[in-house]
Amino acid sequence: MSAVEVSGVTRRFGTVVALDDVSLEVGHGELVGLLGPNGAGKSTLLSLVSGQRRPDAGEVRLDGRDPRDPRARTTLGLTPQETGLPATLRVREVVDFVGGHYPDPVPTGELLDQFGLDDLGKRQTGSLSGGQKRRLAVALSLVGRPRVVLLDEPTTGLDVSGRAALWDAIRAYHASGGTVLLTSHYLEEVQALAERVVVIDHGTVLADDSLAAILRRVGVRRVQLTDGDGVRQEHLVADSDAFVRDLVTSGTRFSDLEIRGASLEEAFGQLVAHGNEGALR
Repeated sequence: MSAVEVSGVTRRFGTVVALDDVSLEVGHGELVGLLGPNGAGKSTLLSLVSGQRRPDAGEVRLDGRDPRDPRARTTLGLTPQETGLPATLRVREVVDFVGGHYPDPVPTGELLDQFGLDDLGKRQTGSLSGGQKRRLAVALSLVGRPRVVLLDEPTTGLDVSGRAALWDAIRAYHASGGTVLLTSHYLEEVQALAERVVVIDHGTVLADDSLAAILRRVGVRRVQLTDGDGVRQEHLVADSDAFVRDLVTSGTRFSDLEIRGASLEEAFGQLVAHGNEGALR
């Protein structure tokens, strides 16, 4: 049984097709990054998996059950893009309240310590900064010891240290056997966390593969060198070996040659640019 199974799902909002015959399977213990531009259908897909919406066609299963079944959602943790926290409740009270909906919640003090919120336990949530609220929102998704966690842009608005702390928490949850499906506009975030990448655009899946395979499929290499005038140059090429051979045979003077694979950002740009042409079908 898969942790998440989406089969032939279509979802419309009026005349807009947000998802068009999408199929996706996430196994237990996977950490999958969901990438796509604004309006691609990422958040819509998560809303179907979490049971907040129903598909117009197709089927969604969470641990083998309809996600609208409350029994299925007891195994689910969720951080939406925007979280409405009761402004007058204290941080510790919010964690206690949400944890009370689960049979075996993480102790409040332990959770607050893990997310660096222990000194904020007596603060009202309305007085928290945007980054502090975001950390609390992700913490709440893990309070019930879920088997599956859906994270929609989990580190939006966080500074570098806050983002690193959340990355550590996500890695720790995944290392314990948890399943993670996350969306992010920070492409380096998906590259740092995900084992598998699903690229969506215009409501369709353009690519679904391991992170390494996505980068290999694009075939772009970044070549940096210093020319004869001491100017540092950078080239994106499909065949770095041929590029270097041409440099050598042409007698071009260069030094400090550096070649590396494409970043996920470069891969993502090419996947979206060429996906509608069927280049990756």
